[in-house]
Amino acid sequence: MTRYVKLVGQLEHIVPVDEREAGSIVATLDRLTWPEDPFDERSSEHHVTASAFVVSARGVILLRHRLLGIWVQPGGHVDPGEGPEEAALRETLEETGLAVRQRSPAELLHVDVHPGPRGHTHYDLRYVLVAPVLDPSPGHGESREVYWFDFDAAKERCEPTLVHALDKLGRAMQHWNVKDFDGG
Repeated sequence: MTRYVKLVGQLEHIVPVDEREAGSIVATLDRLTWPEDPFDERSSEHHVTASAFVVSARGVILLRHRLLGIWVQPGGHVDPGEGPEEAALRETLEETGLAVRQRSPAELLHVDVHPGPRGHTHYDLRYVLVAPVLDPSPGHGESREVYWFDFDAAKERCEPTLVHALDKLGRAMQHWNVKDFDGG
């Protein structure tokens, strides 16, 4: 687990929003101790993924998952050679078309362990990314249903397991200045 000292520190710093997240943090910390690469979806059916709560003065972005039909945040698998923070940035660019940035320091806001496709289990690390107040323009092959929502509308639309995380994000946003990011 010494390879993942920074990630372990981020996980240990999270105050869980509910019992589900508390269990997800424990499970993810455990997953980091297994012998195979925790990010490699080919080496184990249990792998760490990365996603992003993309925020701006407009609210938060949700997209309708192409395969599952549910409203979630952008995210996906961690590619070889990248870390989860980089994967969250890359997946967000691919799925929203928006050039985003990490908060400084990078903010790991939430963790959730849930079933993925093909019988896999995803240990999802959910970062906060700040975007310009532009309309999303997803890349080729990505969901076309990608929109900004205010927090109340997002909580009504999203996959139910995201509601507590969005509450936490909304409270945190009251203390952050994200209104001035111009995408540059």
